[in-house]
Amino acid sequence: MKYLLGADIGTTSLKASVFDTDGNMIKSVTKDYTLIVSNDEVEFPADDYLKLFEEAYAEVSEGLEVSAFAIDTQCETLIVTDENDKPLMNAIVWLDNRAAAEADKIKAHFGTEKVYNVTGQPEITATWPASKLLWIKENKPEIHKNIKKVFLLEDYLLYRLTGNFVTEKTLQSSTIYYDIKKDCWWDEMLEFIGVNPDWLPKLCNSAEKVGEYKGAAAVTSAIDQIAGAIGAGITDTSVVSEMTGTTMVIFAPCNEVPAFNPNSIVPCHKNYDGKYCLLSWTPTAGIALKWFKNNFCENFSFRELDELAESVPAGSAGLTFLPYLCGSTMPKYNPDAKGAFMGLTMEHTRAHAVRSILESVACMLKANLDYLGVSVSEIRSMGGGASSPLWCQIKADMTGKNIAILENNETACLGSAILAGVGVGIFDDVTSVCKKLVKTKKVYTPSNTDYSECYKKFCDMEEKTV
Repeated sequence: MKYLLGADIGTTSLKASVFDTDGNMIKSVTKDYTLIVSNDEVEFPADDYLKLFEEAYAEVSEGLEVSAFAIDTQCETLIVTDENDKPLMNAIVWLDNRAAAEADKIKAHFGTEKVYNVTGQPEITATWPASKLLWIKENKPEIHKNIKKVFLLEDYLLYRLTGNFVTEKTLQSSTIYYDIKKDCWWDEMLEFIGVNPDWLPKLCNSAEKVGEYKGAAAVTSAIDQIAGAIGAGITDTSVVSEMTGTTMVIFAPCNEVPAFNPNSIVPCHKNYDGKYCLLSWTPTAGIALKWFKNNFCENFSFRELDELAESVPAGSAGLTFLPYLCGSTMPKYNPDAKGAFMGLTMEHTRAHAVRSILESVACMLKANLDYLGVSVSEIRSMGGGASSPLWCQIKADMTGKNIAILENNETACLGSAILAGVGVGIFDDVTSVCKKLVKTKKVYTPSNTDYSECYKKFCDMEEKTV
């Protein structure tokens, strides 16, 4: 039996899972960790990422002969090393916002439209590696002068595990120094931020074998959201995925980079197949329900909250919730936006409040699909929200689309394992193997429930407050 390992390294946890070639999960392990946070600075020791991966790999592969593995990671976490490959500072985690002034300098020099037309990124923010590298140049000259290699997280792990200095293109999409149309580094940006092209790794495609570790082939993966989409079977433009976890993320494949629109902030990334994909996200989704549970329903389980909400008719008797507890990103960007209940009367109960939260997240899903301009028949739903039958049905009724949930919840790990299998020839290609391995557990179809008035109230409330 051949086994494939997929690892998914998120912001505060690492998951590693071993699958057989039929897509069955054999073993899985999770390693949690805590970031170092100080004001706008968010860091983590670079070598601790390696240690965590090695520990997880050893645990999950014990007694199994792993043929190949691939690691998907968060996008913009930056690591710089010296001539001896020693990290010059902690990894600057993607959440880090210390480089706001440097982002403004990049924007002033290049302009948003030019950056988008080269890189697919419609905003220039402190989180992008280009901004972070310019910050190092201007604020840490003693570090900058000793830089010999620049890594993102997947790159660093592959280098330490195999000795090969490589990267893959989806991961570089949001550096804003990678040209997603020409598949090369953007020299003009590198010169402006003070980066020698020799410091950067070799650009590879996803699903490309780049070395070996403990007898297993090391294969390039893709960013975590793309790996998760592969694990959900999203291989063409007819289906999109949505993940309702703490936040909501929507993944939509596309064949071309959309034309620049000054009113749009939807990023376009390189996809695993050399084409492109759109990513939309909201800062709150499932966390809004968790907030309400923790503060007003402490003794209720999420299942019991579902039962409460199910006792209330659609529309929550006119109660509307605005879920922007951490600001708003898409469709409207307003980091100062606040959450609110609107339409409260004496007849409303805890059950109405819970249902209005579920409905508000479904409204966000519909609004973001409209904002992305995608037309599909099915949405693959992932994350904690997918475990709620009521929430899935509300989403189906709100959007008018089928909502499919999957047998395997660890879609990112499965997606990386699939890429690993393609990279060593166990599978022919991603599309065919996804049709074989990705299994649907249940499909929620739109009923006759009319949410048009509920959605209108949500949009009207949003228009007035965001």
